[in-house]
Amino acid sequence: MAYQALYRKYRPRTFSDVIGQEHITETLKNELSEGKTVHAYLFTGTRGTGKTSCAKILANAVNCLDSKAGDPCLECESCKAILEGDNTDIVEIDAASNNGVDNIRELRELINFTPASSKYRVYIIDEVHMLSSGAFNALLKTLEEPPEHVIFILATTEVHKLPATILSRCQRFDFRRIDNEKICERIQFIAEKEGLTVTSDAATLIAAAADGGMRDALSILDLCASNSKDIDESVVETVCAMAGNDYLLEMSEAIKNQDTEQALLLIDSLHNSSVDMQRLLSGLTEHYRDLMIVKTIKGNKLPIVCSAKKLEMLKAQANEHSIKDIMYCLSVLQAASPAMQSGNRRCEMEMAVIKMCNPELSVDIASLEKRISLLEAGVQSKPKSAVDRTLKTEVIKQPIAETKNEEPEEIPPPISEYEPPAEPEISEEEVSENADGQVERWDDILSLVRVENPLICGVLAGSKAYIKGEYLLIDAPNSQFRSLINTGDGRHKDSIRKAAEKVLGKVYKLGPYSKAEKISEADPLTALAAKLKTLEIN
Repeated sequence: MAYQALYRKYRPRTFSDVIGQEHITETLKNELSEGKTVHAYLFTGTRGTGKTSCAKILANAVNCLDSKAGDPCLECESCKAILEGDNTDIVEIDAASNNGVDNIRELRELINFTPASSKYRVYIIDEVHMLSSGAFNALLKTLEEPPEHVIFILATTEVHKLPATILSRCQRFDFRRIDNEKICERIQFIAEKEGLTVTSDAATLIAAAADGGMRDALSILDLCASNSKDIDESVVETVCAMAGNDYLLEMSEAIKNQDTEQALLLIDSLHNSSVDMQRLLSGLTEHYRDLMIVKTIKGNKLPIVCSAKKLEMLKAQANEHSIKDIMYCLSVLQAASPAMQSGNRRCEMEMAVIKMCNPELSVDIASLEKRISLLEAGVQSKPKSAVDRTLKTEVIKQPIAETKNEEPEEIPPPISEYEPPAEPEISEEEVSENADGQVERWDDILSLVRVENPLICGVLAGSKAYIKGEYLLIDAPNSQFRSLINTGDGRHKDSIRKAAEKVLGKVYKLGPYSKAEKISEADPLTALAAKLKTLEIN
């Protein structure tokens, strides 16, 4: 006897055998018990969730001579004939290959004949969404008022492609993805029947890889059984091609370190090893998706298909990434996917990796946000060197008007006046000690501005502020600062002024700051300011 695949050998024969679809099987059993069957059913859901199995059980149950609480008895002549495939009144039609108008017209002629040996003639139309529009129109009238001895069961994975006129004439049942725990239980049950040993971790990995489909889970188990009778995580990884993907961790590490050279050399090595670039793109996208899930979900139940060892590696790498970096990389990879379909795959992959390593090459919002984050992180983490202290001292000793006998630029009047807070965070005596000098707590002010007005805070990235009498003079390297601060209804000024008042305990007028002299090119902050000037914030 020829070998029979596990998903066929253990296909459910009664509604009670169906796993994970109790909301459907209980309803169907109640309808059959009460004799309330309808003329047209629609079963929809993802692959491998039991649509076709339930359709065959329903076809068997409506013709069973001795049904038990809605389930077929499997012992009467009708049940045995159906199980052995000898009943000609149960007709299965593949709509993918019989999708024309002529096929439906032929069906309409056949349904007028009474059943040969059963109570009902049942038509199971699989993948019904593949029918042409003309075929749907031909089926419509028959589906609405079929002969009393005919029952239609339509099955589809893409219900959105069905016309509303068809949907309205069917009793619809939506099949859910089967819970992983139930799949694991079924795997262990079948493994015991087949003389296999499956570890709990291996069963969990099979269930996760099946993505809620029992048929896929049994197909994977079948492949694993061909590899070894003792099935553990390593066997499942080998069968599902999960092993040997360490290059994804290496690639993402190079991207995190902005090591463009290392990333491109890795692509070259993978290309020479016959790794398809489309597969690499898909794998890298899945890898960053896993990092996103690990980064955002703190519980133990993570919707990720990987071994326990791989999960620990993902968690370790996710701790080194910010969610903004992960989302930026995902956006670049998603954008490269359609271009790879028609362009040079290797070139598109290399371009995507270069963009991820060098966000300044992109002009989209995601890249700008990442560039700002990197620059802010650099400013906040940079230690106060002797050069920084010297620079501050020089600026304090040489105010604008006294150095070159020039009047400061015209200072715009304040938009509105504010009452000082009842309990300022620092006293005016402390402020006066820093008079005519750089504002030491400018980062604290920007933190408050970021909450109320992220736009102006982005423009102020890398800026400094100085106190000159009753004025707060802002030195912003972004060229858009002056034009932006004077536009709109004054809300940008208000947000800065309010934040400064909360931190400094005093209301200041705002104005621009002009340096008395050029800062030495040797200063380490010069390069940072140059990078900030390249930002284009709209």
